[in-house]
Amino acid sequence: LIRDGVDVLFANEEEVLALYETTSFDDALSRVKADTKLAAITLGAQGSVIMQDGEVTQIPASPVGQVVDTTGAGDLYAAGILYGLAKGADMLTCGQLGSIAAAEIISHIGARPQTELAQLAKENGVDV
Repeated sequence: LIRDGVDVLFANEEEVLALYETTSFDDALSRVKADTKLAAITLGAQGSVIMQDGEVTQIPASPVGQVVDTTGAGDLYAAGILYGLAKGADMLTCGQLGSIAAAEIISHIGARPQTELAQLAKENGVDV
């Protein structure tokens, strides 16, 4: 399914481990590299990794004062990455945008940002 029909793979660590039926993230990532050109995998408080054409970029998690509600975090992470891709940004910038958006959404209840994401990006030194 991944090899033949997925242009961009978004997953969290648990999902990618289950997809490849392994307990080793390194093994799963190697298999993702073989199966798709672009993948973004979230790792919770450890940030995320983006793999594009076999090259892996580590993305640190954006700081969050307190995690209140994780509803929508994956969607906002994906939105940040897709926005960066649409603007022609490099993978580090795309990942930072995703991280900033996800961090904002988990800091309160509800799946809608309470702060303008473009403003948060600029405050964090990420400009696209």
